[in-house]
Amino acid sequence: MKGKCIAVAALGLSACGAVWGAPLKLALIESLSGPQASTGLPLATAVKYQVEKINAAGGWNGEPLVVTEYDNQGGPAGASDKLKAAIADGAQIIVQGGGSVVAGQLSEDVRKYNLRNKGKELLFLNVGAGALDLTGSKCHFHHFRFISNTDMTFKALILAMKESGDLGTKVYSIYQNYSAGVDIDGAVKKFAGLGGYTVVESTGHELNRIQDFSPYVAKIKASGAQTVLTGNWSNDLLLLMKSAKDAGLAARFGTNFLDQPGNIANAGPTALGHYVAHPYDIEATPESEKFAEDYKARTGHYPAFTEPAAAFGMMMFGAALKTVQPEDGKLNVNKLGLALEQARIESPMGTSIMRAEDHQLQLPIVVSKVSKDAKYKVDGTDMGFKPVRVLSAAESGVPVQDTCKMNRPQ
Repeated sequence: MKGKCIAVAALGLSACGAVWGAPLKLALIESLSGPQASTGLPLATAVKYQVEKINAAGGWNGEPLVVTEYDNQGGPAGASDKLKAAIADGAQIIVQGGGSVVAGQLSEDVRKYNLRNKGKELLFLNVGAGALDLTGSKCHFHHFRFISNTDMTFKALILAMKESGDLGTKVYSIYQNYSAGVDIDGAVKKFAGLGGYTVVESTGHELNRIQDFSPYVAKIKASGAQTVLTGNWSNDLLLLMKSAKDAGLAARFGTNFLDQPGNIANAGPTALGHYVAHPYDIEATPESEKFAEDYKARTGHYPAFTEPAAAFGMMMFGAALKTVQPEDGKLNVNKLGLALEQARIESPMGTSIMRAEDHQLQLPIVVSKVSKDAKYKVDGTDMGFKPVRVLSAAESGVPVQDTCKMNRPQ
């Protein structure tokens, strides 16, 4: 099945038609329907926003980049099928970020394809999936992650919450029972000493299958936890917030996806004091506000949730792409990979550097607190996200995993 071609060219030219020859093609393989579309659609918006910027600056080889969307419908099998379609359509760059299960499948599919097709390699840009093994045991040269991994995110969250005096000594861990969710539960336990708390209980649940979280909230209430740390995202966080409000749960939440639109509305007043560690806050810097206003002018809304990291990741991709010259009119993907290994950008949040050893981006992480004092309100409420602390790439970073054995093309 063909994907949906998106016109993202600048200068009034359609990227869907041939202009100067074969353009560089990007395949966005994302969850664009079903329960995970609340994550996939924002990612798609951000990727297209930044590709428009690249095209406005001249594209590559004098041509606009083409982005074609492929709906993986939230599953790894669907993603594999869409990857085959994208390859048949001539894509060289694969972009995805909505879910580590899907990212793991695509990363492995790309790795195997590249082994069989020397000289026709693909590059996988991971703009949102945080599971540790993607830059650990499953790392490979043609995968680059432009978002913090789970350890980086929760290290930053725990440090900032402790520093603010809001972490408490009793923590409950609730997680989605898949790769990244299990990693987050591990991080909550790993950093207990750093945070000075005890994990009173941890509970896993199926990914995007639970319709009523009230039994889970009842367990949290009974545990006496002061803080709930969770990496839940998409419907699993939206519905968890709703159940927490309905039950009047007094525990504070620490998350990495609370800024997903709808969460604060679902939580209501109980959201006050909740925390989120994320790669962007509109109030963090003067540059972050400028970025937000431009994003809104082009997309109709302020950037949130998965959007900023995806946009910044594509910014780094564009910066590296500019340094790679065409060979017989085509992109040498391996040379682009080598350029990305050396990439460094100044995003609206500060300096981000790609780490060559494992292709894990080193980036600033901002920890924010839900407050009525926030300048920018969300979800039609009187609440928003007030920055508490911005951690530099060095402060939020964690070491390269011993399991990553990176083999580079000669």
